Amino acid sequence: MAKEQAGYLTAEEGEFLLKTARATIEERIVKGTRNLPQPATDSPRLKELGAAFVTLQKRGNLRGCIGHVIPHVPLVQCVQQMALAAALEDPRFPPVGPEELPELEYEVSVLSPFVKAADPLAIEVGRHGLYIKRGYQAGLLLPQVATEHRLDKISFLEHVCLKAGLPRHAWRDDPRVELFTFEAQVFAEQG
Repeated sequence: MAKEQAGYLTAEEGEFLLKTARATIEERIVKGTRNLPQPATDSPRLKELGAAFVTLQKRGNLRGCIGHVIPHVPLVQCVQQMALAAALEDPRFPPVGPEELPELEYEVSVLSPFVKAADPLAIEVGRHGLYIKRGYQAGLLLPQVATEHRLDKISFLEHVCLKAGLPRHAWRDDPRVELFTFEAQVFAEQG
């Protein structure tokens, strides 16, 4: 059963997205299917344009995480694309092999629209995710990263700077930096 946080999708819709992510990866890796059909759903919310991240873990360790931040395809299709990208294209890891499939745990984070942060110190750890950019440099941390790594507000801001390849204090010292917050509705497989 999926773990649901505040948001507009139901637990059943989140479960559908988790099953879609798993089925998509297994279909590609086991059968080599290239042109995956869009999963059939009656949910209008899953057919709306959406932004999402898919996170894969193996034995409690990150195995892949990639997402889209700008909605440009239906949410269910975004989850399919990001599942494949997390499994096969995350530059931090080799592609997932068929022998790893039974050990993978899936998490889908459906993102809200970004809001420019007027006051970085007004962020709420555990509720807000962060997206920072300066020119072509950008970094994003999902809301759950702060709680999983026990980061306080300042550490969370510093980590998103480092993720973007910026100096640790760029969020407060660099006037060229733009900082945005967002929320995520997170669905995770129960292991």
